Amino acid sequence: MNVEQRIGLLLKEHGWSLSAAESCTGGRISHLITTVSGSSSYYLGSVTSYAVSVKEKVLGVSPSVIENKGVVSSEVAAAMAEGVRRLTGSTFAVATTGLAEGSDGHYPEGTVWIGASGPEGTFTEIFHCEGPRKSNIKRFTTAALRFLEKNIVRYINNCK
Repeated sequence: MNVEQRIGLLLKEHGWSLSAAESCTGGRISHLITTVSGSSSYYLGSVTSYAVSVKEKVLGVSPSVIENKGVVSSEVAAAMAEGVRRLTGSTFAVATTGLAEGSDGHYPEGTVWIGASGPEGTFTEIFHCEGPRKSNIKRFTTAALRFLEKNIVRYINNCK
């Protein structure tokens, strides 16, 4: 069973919902989540916020956070996850912001910040990989889904 299937089972079992805010993964998280049969019962939707203006205007990421911390940062990943969760009303949300190719002068190519937001708060993780653009996007997606799953499981365990 793959990670998107495991996430689906956890969400369905507890009656929870999910949304996503994607930048560098360009909708791949949403694509994988929706390949699971029955995902319409828990997946509410996503915002592919490739442009900074969408991060700010749609997801509510503060321009000062982007200016001070950079678009590829823990703070932006967290704000994106919180923004899409607020926008959709989902129980959990996952977000990605990173560099599938090229460097931003601070982080090297192959860097992604992942945000996961849920009832216990918002958590972030940085992930690095090396490869061509398409491979990096695939790896970012897998890392984001695994981080989301870890946070859902942590929440379940803390509720026991």
